[in-house]
Amino acid sequence: MTSLTASLARGALTSPFKRAGRPDATLPPDRPTRPAAPVAPGPLAAYRRICGFPESGELPLTYPHVLAFPLTMRLMTGRAFPLPVLGLVHTWIEITPHRTVASAEPLELTVYAEKLTPHRRGTEVTMTTEARVSGELVWESRSGYLSRHRQATPDGTTPGGTASDGTKPTATAPDRATQERGTASRGAGPTTAVPPATAVPPAAGGLPARAEWRLPGDLGRRYGAVSGDRNPIHLHPLTARLFGFPRAIAHGMWTVARCLTEAGDPSSIRSVRAGFKAPVLLPATVTYAADATGNAFELRGAKGRVHLVGTVTRRAGASGPG
Repeated sequence: MTSLTASLARGALTSPFKRAGRPDATLPPDRPTRPAAPVAPGPLAAYRRICGFPESGELPLTYPHVLAFPLTMRLMTGRAFPLPVLGLVHTWIEITPHRTVASAEPLELTVYAEKLTPHRRGTEVTMTTEARVSGELVWESRSGYLSRHRQATPDGTTPGGTASDGTKPTATAPDRATQERGTASRGAGPTTAVPPATAVPPAAGGLPARAEWRLPGDLGRRYGAVSGDRNPIHLHPLTARLFGFPRAIAHGMWTVARCLTEAGDPSSIRSVRAGFKAPVLLPATVTYAADATGNAFELRGAKGRVHLVGTVTRRAGASGPG
């Protein structure tokens, strides 16, 4: 069993014993680290192919996130992590490359939980990933993951009358006060579906279409085999239906990576910010839309439904695609 698969299994076992929204919740101080190691060329080549990156050149901008994801899951499924990993929704990601990283450079990877933030739909945790070469910070990312639940009122109770410690005030009639976790977010690991409510790129309505992509029904299985993220909501219609989706859905990080293949010279990018708005049900035909600079982009589906919005910040003097 791979480390990521083991983490997913551990998350399924530990999630029922965790309760999101506790006022005394704290994040573990742990910083899981993968010692410096060269990037395996075979998996990297497969990742380039499925996402549409060039066959050679610098490391794809999103790849360190993939390499570090087993560390992230190890931390998030540990006993000290306060949120249940089942139902966590990946709402946004911000990537900052401090310099171009060559594919042959050995990367040391570190992951830690940065902060917990109240959210109108529950609690959001910010997870940080760092990549270093010989001690130099060369790449970092921050991701928001939302755990949906009812917020406590100032007197320590939820809108239904349940106290944050799980008890009910004697003056309040019994109420169910269950967590507001939609069935569609109960996969074996973080999913991407719910619009974030904090600091995400604004919807870029009216962006001109630049490309149309036809996504096959097995895209989730193929990307899962390459990335190691084999969450059942991505693999097959039957397993996706167990968690409320009518069909398998595309990985959110695949949609980000695919959009970035259209963003022009990666060395020109100072930062990327993307917000996940709605799942892409497979198979699908989607439209990549962007402004003339490539600095604002979105992924649209049928009837103009927006699945992803993003922004690119360029280095001084750099230009976008074209």
